[in-house]
Amino acid sequence: MDKKWVEAFAKMTYGIYVLTSKAGEAVNGMIASWVSQVSYNPPLIMVAVHPNRYSHRLIEQGGCFALHVLSDQQTDFLARFKTPDVDHKFSALDWATGLTGCPILSDCLAYLECKLKTHYRPGNHTLFIGEVIEAGISKDGKPFTSLDYDGVYLGKA
Repeated sequence: MDKKWVEAFAKMTYGIYVLTSKAGEAVNGMIASWVSQVSYNPPLIMVAVHPNRYSHRLIEQGGCFALHVLSDQQTDFLARFKTPDVDHKFSALDWATGLTGCPILSDCLAYLECKLKTHYRPGNHTLFIGEVIEAGISKDGKPFTSLDYDGVYLGKA
């Protein structure tokens, strides 16, 4: 990609979220930033996930995901959910099983639990579109965005 394109893409802002997923007995969580609401009725959320991510397979197989809104004070979640060690991600962390079976993290501003509606592969990431079947707010605060993050994700895996 052209250097000026990379610089322009880096100026786009996104929320920084934790995406959890489940298939069978397997669960995972990962950091996601390419996320958007795409419909009000029905309520639909889109998340882009690279096919080499473990969560990609879980979303395809389990047909669900949950998106968690972090506060701008939760930088510790970034390190926790960037590691490949699933046990470390969820150890000493308060969470419950959602309606879909996805982990619902207690210590976040809000969550949106989704049942997979469809998916598309227009480029090197899969766009998973989920219908919100449950949501909740845990506390008040300022959401964590890419403006609070020291890195830039441009989609390279």
